[in-house]
Amino acid sequence: MKVRQDAWSHEDDLLLAETVLRYIRDGGTQLAAFEEVGDALNRTSAACGFRWNAEVRKKYEPAVAIAKKQRKEKKRAQDKLAKLQQKIDTVSAKTVSNQLLEMEWLPAPKAASSENVSLPFEYDIEEDEEYAPLPVRNATAVAAAPTSITLDDCIHFLQSFQQNQNSDYRLRLESERLQKENQLLKQKNQSLEKQLKNLEEQQVAIKEDYEMLVQIMDRARRLTGNGVQDEVM
Repeated sequence: MKVRQDAWSHEDDLLLAETVLRYIRDGGTQLAAFEEVGDALNRTSAACGFRWNAEVRKKYEPAVAIAKKQRKEKKRAQDKLAKLQQKIDTVSAKTVSNQLLEMEWLPAPKAASSENVSLPFEYDIEEDEEYAPLPVRNATAVAAAPTSITLDDCIHFLQSFQQNQNSDYRLRLESERLQKENQLLKQKNQSLEKQLKNLEEQQVAIKEDYEMLVQIMDRARRLTGNGVQDEVM
């Protein structure tokens, strides 16, 4: 059980002030700070809270205001950073999706035709028995085979050709639209990255303010310690 009746020393008050300011700056509660100081000094959290509210707080009002300001700025920066990261993830995912769509719209490679295949050397088919032409048994019947094209065949061919042309035109327009949208998304992604960099710079500035506050606290502790030693001497 924590029971202490001795007076608070300057070091005790300084530890209490530093701990409470740290909890305020980091978004913690003063009750948690009192409990930590109580564990360190073997005092109750209630005694630490009473000491802070009655004696110590009035000496560190400017530092408390700075710590509260840093807490707000840190929370605001963290919120902006989280939203910005979410936007970047969304833009990146959409960019990848558009790239996949563009790949799907690309025409499939045409299969090589046997008529267009060229051999890397001269080859005489007639010299190879496997590729020797078969003898024509009835040349007259072959010559009399029907080779005429009807009007319906022509109409069907023209309709199919027109449909293919329209389909290619629509695909080309869709591909151009996706490319423009992808470019806009890339520009937006670059803008979001700049905002992210600015937020990181703000966090660095907040950290520098905190280090400056710590230096002020250390200087005040040294000055107060020297004053106590002079009084003792």
